Amino acid sequence: MKIKLLFIMAAFAGMMTAKAQDSTKVRSLEVYGFAMTDFGYNFNQISPAWFDALRVTKLPVSKNQYGTDGNVYFSVRQTKFGVKGYIPTPAGEMTTVFDFDLFGVGVDEGQTTMRLRNAYGEIGRVLVGQANTPFMDGDVFPNTLEYWGPTGMVFFRNVQVRYAAMQGKNELFIALERPGASADAGPYAGRIELDSVAPQFPLPDLSAHFKKSGDWGHVQLAGMLRSIKWKDLNTSGIYDISGSVVGWGLHLSTVLNLTKMDVFRGSFVYGEGVENYMNDAPVDVGVVNNPGNARTPIKGKALPVTGIVAFLDHNWTSGLSTSIGYSSTHISNTELAEGTAYKDGQYAIVNLLVTPFKNFMAGAELEYGSRKNFDGSYTANDYNLHFSFKYNFSQVFYRDK
Repeated sequence: MKIKLLFIMAAFAGMMTAKAQDSTKVRSLEVYGFAMTDFGYNFNQISPAWFDALRVTKLPVSKNQYGTDGNVYFSVRQTKFGVKGYIPTPAGEMTTVFDFDLFGVGVDEGQTTMRLRNAYGEIGRVLVGQANTPFMDGDVFPNTLEYWGPTGMVFFRNVQVRYAAMQGKNELFIALERPGASADAGPYAGRIELDSVAPQFPLPDLSAHFKKSGDWGHVQLAGMLRSIKWKDLNTSGIYDISGSVVGWGLHLSTVLNLTKMDVFRGSFVYGEGVENYMNDAPVDVGVVNNPGNARTPIKGKALPVTGIVAFLDHNWTSGLSTSIGYSSTHISNTELAEGTAYKDGQYAIVNLLVTPFKNFMAGAELEYGSRKNFDGSYTANDYNLHFSFKYNFSQVFYRDK
């Protein structure tokens, strides 16, 4: 598939002449991406499938769950390739985007394999395809080397139909999104703690955000509303634990240009049953007792989640920068949750990045992650020393109408 894609790109490029870009009046194609190599030393343990990332939900729930401490790792899974096409139409310019990296998830978890990031088309105010959910604020993501990012951040690219009611400095997006999906592409059944049930999604998720921007930066308020249902697959007839909950969330985020050299990135999110939209959080639906009901002795509850992100990006010079910050996630577990269920996660990073010339970056980063069990029986702490080398490329090809 990769060879075929590259062949198509090369053939298309051969029909064009590389000139100065004027995307408002020409058909154009941009080929972009980067090759990135990561290596480092993990002082403690993490799930082997996540050896080159710091997902605190993948830290051990008991001592030595993942074998030994102290391991060196090498990876090229952050490498990315993408294309953007621009075509004039009577309804305005049509933009199409398709890109992927090599960070395998889902059935490819832990592998170096193609992972779709964006795949959408946009004309005027309407976008259809896989893109950032309006519930998130992509600009909050700090300038770090670690791939997965802050645990307490809303971060999810989802399949959607989005309408931009307002564009420009004042931005209002509204979208209907694919329900029952998550950033790591796992089955949604694993996000409901009830046994022997199948998830059901008769309605799309509804998301929206309002964003106000200026020379000072921006502030954004986003919301999410969703229906989560499940059917009991147990055919014994003794019990029926089918049910439903309403998931919702509010997300306030900002990027502030404090000085010419300093940028603050922060967010706060609170909701119930929206964990799958978080960058790194566990199940959406927990289990509670339902006393006095012999037919349905237990039922599901949308779990409350709180996420915080606070980072400062500082430029020492035009080619030297540092990002430092902290993020956390807190889950309000139910009384019937397993003792080893995820309760609290913490994530902190400080780095030094150098860009000696255009299209090349190198850096070193110290990373910390922590995961705490619901019953307090174990807290896993992880420290990681991370180095990266990144080589960017981008070329625009275009031709007249």
